[in-house]
Amino acid sequence: MTSANPLAIEAMAERGIDISANERCPFVPGMRNRLHWSFPDPSRATGTHAERLAVFRRVRDQIEARLSEWLESVRA
Repeated sequence: MTSANPLAIEAMAERGIDISANERCPFVPGMRNRLHWSFPDPSRATGTHAERLAVFRRVRDQIEARLSEWLESVRA
């Protein structure tokens, strides 16, 4: 079982989101549309703790922006 990357936990905690628990993604029966958005893999970042955390924050913010755009589009 793989645990969440400590830097991912730290970056998400800054937004008040606890991802430290190992949980599986939910399966929704009857779900017809699958969204796929490619983002860089922040676990490949190198450098100091601060430099690597900055990469996790950047990807987190990209995901947040994409979700906001998507939510606005489905509300319209």
